Amino acid sequence: MNYKSVLDCCLENEKRNLSVYAFHTVDTKGRDKPYNTSDVRTEFQRDRDRITHCQSFRRLMYKTQVFLSPTGDHYRTRMTHTLEVTQIARIIARALRLNEDLTEAAALGHDLGHTPFGHAGEYAMQKCFDADFTHYKQSLRVVELLENDGEGLNLTWEVRDGIVNHTGDNLASTLEGVIVKYADRIAYINHDIDDACRAGILSPNDIPSGIRSILGESHSDRINTMVMSVVRASADRPKIEMEPDVSEASKALRAFLFERVYRNPIAKGEESKAQDMLAYLFEYFVKNPDKMPELYKKRLYVDTVERCACDFISGMTDRYAIEVYTDICIPKVWRGKQ
Repeated sequence: MNYKSVLDCCLENEKRNLSVYAFHTVDTKGRDKPYNTSDVRTEFQRDRDRITHCQSFRRLMYKTQVFLSPTGDHYRTRMTHTLEVTQIARIIARALRLNEDLTEAAALGHDLGHTPFGHAGEYAMQKCFDADFTHYKQSLRVVELLENDGEGLNLTWEVRDGIVNHTGDNLASTLEGVIVKYADRIAYINHDIDDACRAGILSPNDIPSGIRSILGESHSDRINTMVMSVVRASADRPKIEMEPDVSEASKALRAFLFERVYRNPIAKGEESKAQDMLAYLFEYFVKNPDKMPELYKKRLYVDTVERCACDFISGMTDRYAIEVYTDICIPKVWRGKQ
């Protein structure tokens, strides 16, 4: 088999095996910049690879999911969250015979713009920079403008659409993009329970019995229930949704988490300090733009200094933000000669 036929086989497999509601790679709206095609990868496979090789993806390893800069080895980070979302999304896409490559790429890129310290960092940027700042809009900005030394990743339109529409009331234009929205919620609801139990602020039996009777008693049971509900409700239909009873139980479980975990003083006790720290860094770099890396200084020709400071801070990992703050604010001890 020659290299050219590898790509041809992939496209033929899509035509032969995918649902009539699936998005086919040949129908992509393409990329904003000219590019050379690949002989062995579809366009969405190339997007997946561009995302996994970029710096923003690697930094997810050291960004908070729920617990700020956790010291334990088994707490989730933005990286492990992203991988869990991607795994769930691919399972759903495969079961519905939708485009797994498009689903995977959008899932891998959905949180690239998340701030340090999770949603605490997002709130800090909303206060300091713009009330309309969101991590999903920032994720789109990362892949379009900031990655690759300011050149962007030049992703396909459909992957970018899936990234920016993965949360809230937003709805992606493809079913594959909508799957990422469901997979994101399924993942974080369940792994946040797991982490909260590990931290000792929650017990599985604390979950209301009515919710457990529908979703299941264990971590794996709940994920399986939610995934299978999406598959059953969406099979051979031009819409992605959950069955009503599972959807209502999932919403109730999320509300329970907000009450017991997301607003828990043990889990969130340090968030105000993180927000104050990021607010200080924002003010500092607005006043001292020359202290920012070259990438953000170059963008001062097209963006405001506030926008550039927000981009710089949003890209930081938890530990790098602490390091920068420490370097700016904490005096270094002069030891002299011993």
